[in-house]
Amino acid sequence: MLETSARLLRLLSHLQTPREWSARELAERMEVSTRTVRRDVDRLRSLGYPVLATMGTAGGYRLGAGAKVPPLLLDDEEAVAAAVSLRSAAGGSIADSEEAARRALGKLEQVLPPRLRGRVRALEAATVAVPDQDVPTVDGETLALLATACRDRRSLRFDYVSHDGTASYRRTEPVRIVSWGRRWYLLAFDLDRDDWRTFRIDRLRPRPPTGPGFAEREPPGGDAAGYLAERFSSVWAYRVRVRFHAPLERVAPGISPADGLVEAAEEHGCVLTLGGSDPRVIASFLCMFGIDFELIEGEEVAKALREVANRCLRAVGHV
Repeated sequence: MLETSARLLRLLSHLQTPREWSARELAERMEVSTRTVRRDVDRLRSLGYPVLATMGTAGGYRLGAGAKVPPLLLDDEEAVAAAVSLRSAAGGSIADSEEAARRALGKLEQVLPPRLRGRVRALEAATVAVPDQDVPTVDGETLALLATACRDRRSLRFDYVSHDGTASYRRTEPVRIVSWGRRWYLLAFDLDRDDWRTFRIDRLRPRPPTGPGFAEREPPGGDAAGYLAERFSSVWAYRVRVRFHAPLERVAPGISPADGLVEAAEEHGCVLTLGGSDPRVIASFLCMFGIDFELIEGEEVAKALREVANRCLRAVGHV
């Protein structure tokens, strides 16, 4: 009996891989006969697992979707990755997801073997999350509705409030959801403006149900994230370009795509194009890298850099 149970778990582990397995492949992996594989498949079905079979030479077995989530079998790396992801989600930007993530994490940690539980708890003990009060949360149901409308190509109506507080009613054909840092955006074709628009998802309120279907649209340039990056850069009040005396790999991790673009340059350096609404904030940000740089363009930021330099010199003048 124990041998049969262990074999069923091994079979279930194989079937949870998103592919089809022939009876012969499974038999070779489990070192049993194809007849035993067929019997074990029947046993899994009797336990409620929806094991689907495809006939023919190219057919095989795979695990289908059932009415409830079956127990999952994860290897060591998958289990740790799932635990870390759930811990991140527990402090995420989707409303009402924190408690669900904590419950799922608690269930996972309970069944982790000691060697893995120790690794997960060490990460938990050594990691401090800094709350970001400026990051808005999005409603999980709204996110799911938008995702379904994008997938099914169904038009969508919603009320929207822009950054300056202006309220409007929109009729759109939603195409992509973009997760940018800890903010969520909808890329859609605005039917009343006959043009592409991006919308902060935390600022929109859908008017369900979804509307008529529409023909498939490609994001501008075929790249939703690239389009958002261009949109962000176009609204910068101040723009600056600097050359850092450091390789791209050292500078790029500190730059959000919404704030700037880093490109490799000759002689192991890189060029940063940066934007923002306040030259003094940009100047201070550039100094925080702790890397020598040269200003290529940006007159207002040059003035701000001089002000910051003079203020720092005055601060240490009597020390």
